[in-house]
Amino acid sequence: MYDLLLRQCRLLQTDRTIAEVDVAIKGGAIVEIAPNITGSAKLTLDIQGQLVSPPFVESHIHLDSALTAGEPRWNQSGTLFEGIEIWRERKQNLSLEDVKARAIETLRQQAVQGVLFVRSHADVSETSLTALQALLEVREEVKDWMTLQVVAFPQDGIYGSPQNDILIEKSLDMGADVVGGIPHYELTREDGVKSVHRIFELAQKYDRLIDIHCDETDDHQSRFLEVVAANAIHTDLGARVTASHTTAFGSYDNAYAIKLLGFLRRTQINFIANPLINITLQGRTDSYPKRRGVTRVKELWQQNMNVSFGHDCIQDPWYSLGTGNMLDVAFMGLHVCQMTGIAEIDACYDMVTWNGAKTLNLTDRYGIEVGKPANLIVLNARDRYDAIRRRATVHYVISQGKLLVRTESSRTMWHNDY
Repeated sequence: MYDLLLRQCRLLQTDRTIAEVDVAIKGGAIVEIAPNITGSAKLTLDIQGQLVSPPFVESHIHLDSALTAGEPRWNQSGTLFEGIEIWRERKQNLSLEDVKARAIETLRQQAVQGVLFVRSHADVSETSLTALQALLEVREEVKDWMTLQVVAFPQDGIYGSPQNDILIEKSLDMGADVVGGIPHYELTREDGVKSVHRIFELAQKYDRLIDIHCDETDDHQSRFLEVVAANAIHTDLGARVTASHTTAFGSYDNAYAIKLLGFLRRTQINFIANPLINITLQGRTDSYPKRRGVTRVKELWQQNMNVSFGHDCIQDPWYSLGTGNMLDVAFMGLHVCQMTGIAEIDACYDMVTWNGAKTLNLTDRYGIEVGKPANLIVLNARDRYDAIRRRATVHYVISQGKLLVRTESSRTMWHNDY
């Protein structure tokens, strides 16, 4: 007797091929994948040839600021830096209850749309560390249905004030999963370089992953990615390191960018682009032509670097829209990055699934394979291309072997014989 049996699946396998199979789940794990599985289950779902995929992965979001758009005011310039100023005002009034309620509401909104793995940044530039404490509590409260990683993120810079270096280390003592940073927002380039060195030092001391907001600016002279690459090479941390945004990479001249790509290939670091936000915030001071404001996603992908996509923001001072749907992110990504070949569109799907799992260092527990935890989603689509093209509805969400969400599709009917 299985706990759950999915029949007539179009299974998107780890090698990205599709197999027409049944999937059996017991004790929270996948126990059998085969055509026409015999036996019964406590719950059987007839998938009717829909696409069964590993769940979506949200590689980069700020849950502490989610759902605060317009509080205390709207971002009229639409710039990154006005957003930071608005958030500096809003975060003076944070409470544990406020942050937790908004974070859980956002996670539930994402789970409905097939997201079961999330990495969120928590601002640790305030002495109370309210945002961090709240997200650490949320991490425990949702662990039965959502895997949440928390990044200790010094929004105002590690050296933006005397207390911040102390606060980020305290955050790691409290249990943050990842060390963050924002070198391009430090007071000087020297402080920015120093902050990258400090991040790697803390990651080694506390055995943590690294995720740095890196060169999120149009300034072509912002070159902290090379500092991250050098530290990754010197420490051999490699795949435990992530460079988020790197939008300045899109403004570098090709002579420098090609040299940098050679260094990056040696590092095996991960990259996260946030297409919805990057194209919105960047290029604001350009006249015409306006820059797309997104890092060199296609070139990194062509060099076999691991690139994933994230939301970054959902209804906050930097971005007033967003629903938590990773297919929206992938859809925007393929347009902005001009990845419209079939292989490229499929790659954009991978950037919100497998690539995100690799970024979060979760590959040993991710994917639909016998023996792995039973985390999967069922989409009203035939393949990756179809899922992105139509932003397909996620009909079922299976988390840790249990049915978490069922969504019925809306139905459209023609009348009067037209």
